[in-house]
Amino acid sequence: MFNRSFHNLFMESMIVGATLLGSTSAYAEDSNLVAGTQTNIPTAIAQTPKIPAINSDASVPQTNSMSQVTSVSQFSDVQPTDWAFQALQSLVERYGCIAGYPNSTYRGNRAITRYEFAAGLNACLSRINELIATATSDLVSKEDLTTVKRLQEEFTAELSTLRGRVDSLESRTAELEAHQFSTTTKLSAEAIFAITNAFSGSVNNSNTVFQDRVRLVFKSSFTGRDTLNVRLTGGNATTLRLPNGTAEGLQTFNLSPANNSDFLDWLAYYFPIGDKIEAYVGAVNGVFFDFIPTLSPYLDSATGGGRALTEFASSSPIYRIGGGAGAGINYKLSEKVVLSLGYLAGDHASPQVGSGLFNGQYGAIAQIAWNPNKNSGIGLTYVNAYQNRGAIFDIGSGGAIVGTAQANTPFDEVITNSYGAEAFYKFSSKVAVNGFFGYTNAKNLAGSGSAEIWYYALGLAFPDLGKQGNLGGVLVGAEPYRGGNPAPANDLSLHIEGFYKYQLTDNIAITPGVIWITAPGQNNDNQDAVIGTVRTTFTF
Repeated sequence: MFNRSFHNLFMESMIVGATLLGSTSAYAEDSNLVAGTQTNIPTAIAQTPKIPAINSDASVPQTNSMSQVTSVSQFSDVQPTDWAFQALQSLVERYGCIAGYPNSTYRGNRAITRYEFAAGLNACLSRINELIATATSDLVSKEDLTTVKRLQEEFTAELSTLRGRVDSLESRTAELEAHQFSTTTKLSAEAIFAITNAFSGSVNNSNTVFQDRVRLVFKSSFTGRDTLNVRLTGGNATTLRLPNGTAEGLQTFNLSPANNSDFLDWLAYYFPIGDKIEAYVGAVNGVFFDFIPTLSPYLDSATGGGRALTEFASSSPIYRIGGGAGAGINYKLSEKVVLSLGYLAGDHASPQVGSGLFNGQYGAIAQIAWNPNKNSGIGLTYVNAYQNRGAIFDIGSGGAIVGTAQANTPFDEVITNSYGAEAFYKFSSKVAVNGFFGYTNAKNLAGSGSAEIWYYALGLAFPDLGKQGNLGGVLVGAEPYRGGNPAPANDLSLHIEGFYKYQLTDNIAITPGVIWITAPGQNNDNQDAVIGTVRTTFTF
């Protein structure tokens, strides 16, 4: 015999009805079942999430599945001081018709739909039917049964519609499962068409060109929390080189193979270690900005074609010192602070002397990033690296990605120590500012002397400019340049960039923009380079 009537049960259920969720309410949102819940692995703070399929990022899944609880104490977000605590306690512990989320939360302040309430009510009605079938005859009064009947009639339409939606979802799910590419793998792609020309300036091969790049990414998850990324790339976007081989003004889509040949250009695996550590293993063309927060919201698309035009405008050059194969972690020290550590080797696959995972070219990074709130962040970064071939700012490719020739190849063999600071601030949902400052000291290992290298920039981003999905951006700064260099010149070279991404459809964006390089190659005798481009990006 229970001390409370079923009438009291329904009064309690109405009190907490704004948050009732029953065993069938998982079907209330079609998209959760049809589209899945997996997102990108590094939940690194301080930046807008990158696009894993396109930009070398992966992510961490979020789940909304629910499970039955037997005690109100299982809810971490329900306190005895809450106004509906006693009603919820009775519904959970006495009648057993409330479900919670896997992370032990109830989310009682969340608004729900009438369908969700109907699903929760249906769970309680089912429990009543069980009690009626097993209890004594005097447990339910005529008034209680009248209340039950009234509530069943009131929600008949919603429950009927809910059943129909469940049937429809089961049918759609079965169809998707029968025709899906793989049970563990999702395919996504990016294709770029770009028309580029140098309007003026000392630019080699400055004819108008029509270039392309295509990336196919196979993204797999084996546990629901990990992500394996396999990317194939093909293209013909050769670089417009400025004097003396400088890499100033290099666009993101210029990182591609020649002659439209395709090859495996990225292989990386992300997985969590406990609740606070996100681990990364890069096997092919790993880079630090694969997993480390760059604190450059809206402008950073890594090497993809979704945001800023150039590698320099995307984020600080310090993240482009070295690359190859290796590993890294993001350790969540608190809700607002993330510590990042990583090591990448450029000659990892070669067994020759002076090569290998630990005896050849490498880069080691450490960063602390702090987000005092969702609208701001600051990071401090240190990189120690050794280069015995190619350029300093090369993401392990051997060729310079940003900066002047003097900054990238001051000596044949160098050990570098680099220090950087990065920050951003969102004034509103429509305006954000970000900037970075960096210094690299390169020591000559093949002789005497050292070189000082500097770089900095300030950028403005205007999300949803004109309509949702659009993006405007302006950036002014200095790509890596060598200070105190006596030859051939030591003039300051500035990088000025402006672009406007117009989101034509959900899958097509057109981005016209201009890149202006003053004193290319640190030499005022070189005419300023003005490069215009129109980039069309297809994603699916």
